[in-house]
Amino acid sequence: MNRDSNSYTFLFAAVMVFVVASSLAFTATSLKEKQDENVRKEQMQNILSTIGIQSGRDGAEVLYNQYVKQQLALTLEGVADDKVNAFKIKLGTEVKKPIEQQRFPLYVAEVKAQTYYIVPLRGSGLWDAIWGYIALESDMKTIKGAVFDHKGETAGLGAEITQQWFQDRFVGETITDDEGNLVGIAVSKTNNDPNGADKTDHEVDAISGATITGDGVTDMISERLAHYTPYFNLTTVKPVEEVNEEISKEEIPSKEVQTIAYQN
Repeated sequence: MNRDSNSYTFLFAAVMVFVVASSLAFTATSLKEKQDENVRKEQMQNILSTIGIQSGRDGAEVLYNQYVKQQLALTLEGVADDKVNAFKIKLGTEVKKPIEQQRFPLYVAEVKAQTYYIVPLRGSGLWDAIWGYIALESDMKTIKGAVFDHKGETAGLGAEITQQWFQDRFVGETITDDEGNLVGIAVSKTNNDPNGADKTDHEVDAISGATITGDGVTDMISERLAHYTPYFNLTTVKPVEEVNEEISKEEIPSKEVQTIAYQN
C-alpha cells in the first residue's frame, strides 16, 4: 500500500484510534476494582471524620467497623428497610428517584459511650454537585462535626467548603428551635456572629465571594435532614434499650411491633 495515499493515512489513523481506545478501556477496567475500593474507604474516612476520628485510607475500615454500630436505610416514614444496604446507596442517583421511593442512609456510631447519628448530604453548588456528611450528637439536634466536598466549585471561593476552618464553624450549632422544629443551619453573609460564639442562632459565617455555594450548603442541610425527622422523632420516644426489651416480649400485639420497629 502506498504510504503517501489518503487511504493509508485514514487506515493508519483508524488503527491507532482503535489501539489507543482499547488500551484506555483495558486500563480503566483493570483499575476499576481498585478505584471502587478507594472510594469505599474514603467514604469511611469522611464518616469517621464527622465524629472526630481521623484515619488514613488503609486503616479506615478497621476504625469504621469499630465505631459504626448500625447502617440504616430509612424510608420516608422513618422505617429501616433491611433489604437495602445503606452504605451502597449512591445519593447522586438516589435523589433522582421519586421521594417516596428513596432510601435515606443513616450511620449510628458510638465513641466513648456516646451515640452519634451521621447523615449523608447531597445538593447543588454554583457549578455542580456538592455533598458531605453531618454528625449529630445523641440529642439529635447538636452538630458534632461536618465534612463537605464538591465537584467543580471555584478555587479560593466555593471550593473553600472543604477547608477544616469552614467545617469547624458548624460544630456545636443546633438544627432545631426551642420547640423542636427543624430549622437547619444557614450559611449567612449577614451573620452577626463571625466568631461562632452563639451556637443557638442556627447560622454560620459565610465564605466571602461564595454566596451561591453557601446557599447550596444551607439548602442541602435542611433538605436532607428533613427526611430524617420521622426517624428522630420516633427514636426519641423511647430509649433503644427499652425498645429492644419490648421487642423480645412475645405478647406484644402486631400493631405495637410495627411501631417499635421504627426504633431500629
